[in-house]
Amino acid sequence: MVDQTFRIGELARKANVTVRTVRYYEALGLLKTQSRSDGGQRYYTDTDLIYLLRILQLKRYGFSLEQIGRIIRMGPDDSTGRKRKTELLKQYRKQVTETIRKRKELDTLLEELSWHVEQLESVKDGFQSCPGPACTECEFKDRCDFYQPLLAESNSSTR
Repeated sequence: MVDQTFRIGELARKANVTVRTVRYYEALGLLKTQSRSDGGQRYYTDTDLIYLLRILQLKRYGFSLEQIGRIIRMGPDDSTGRKRKTELLKQYRKQVTETIRKRKELDTLLEELSWHVEQLESVKDGFQSCPGPACTECEFKDRCDFYQPLLAESNSSTR
């Protein structure tokens, strides 16, 4: 089966990117123009589209363009694909670890925001006092706008 050829605009449309993005990836060496017309018009193949879609997929996974470039440049020296596999596994594991870390941070933030929503929904006096009776045991007291002034008051009254 012979690859279909198409121009840069069509390649960009098929990959849902701009022509500028395609040119940028070419300039970085991530994508190579297979052929040009006498007038300099770039022509791409289905294989180029697959490469471009793979680059975009790796970007979505959080790989930097530099990391993607290193993987792509291994190709000529890596006829079996072992080097690329090893590098991809290393990078994927790194991304998994980083994503888990970010998720934990987001889970903590979500828990804290949910607590604040709950507390704000229970406020009846227009924020004249702490909405919770157990400020001293609250896990968020170091960040609470109600607890800090109460703590300052109690410290100044004990002197």
